Amino acid sequence: MGKALIVYFSRKGENYWNGSMKNLEKGNTEIVAEMIAELTGGELFEVKRITDYAAEYRKCVEEAKEEFQTGVRPEIKTFKESIDDYDTVFVGFPNWCGTMPMVMFTFLEHYDWSGKRIFPFCTNEGSGMGRSEDDLKKSCPGATIGKGLSIHGAEAAQSRDKVEDWVKNTRQ
Repeated sequence: MGKALIVYFSRKGENYWNGSMKNLEKGNTEIVAEMIAELTGGELFEVKRITDYAAEYRKCVEEAKEEFQTGVRPEIKTFKESIDDYDTVFVGFPNWCGTMPMVMFTFLEHYDWSGKRIFPFCTNEGSGMGRSEDDLKKSCPGATIGKGLSIHGAEAAQSRDKVEDWVKNTRQ
């Protein structure tokens, strides 16, 4: 594997976690992204919305639904100057509305993905990858989209073996 980039969006704070609400000091997707960076030696890049989503879970869900229904591309704080130096990009996100949060579309649609290999990873509370892999294909023309990794959010911190096996398979 050449140089790897791990791009992710994660949400800490009040989250739905194993059937109830829990305040997370670190988002589940960030936990998995850090594991991938450690395993690959890749560079981490966190996608951040210019205005944070609501701290309260239910309000955040409403914001996410509204963005999804209107197809808006929320502004983000910063873009990576270039992705030219990376041949493999791991793209991580929580499953919102059956796909990636709209803030990830903002990031992804900014670049030319020709010749890149993209491996998505998604945290969720039971909804798996949803249609995110198909949406990645549409948002990243020219890229090869590899098999995604779905991690149950409440098990993110204990998922190292699963993440390690998946990362090994991305090298083939």
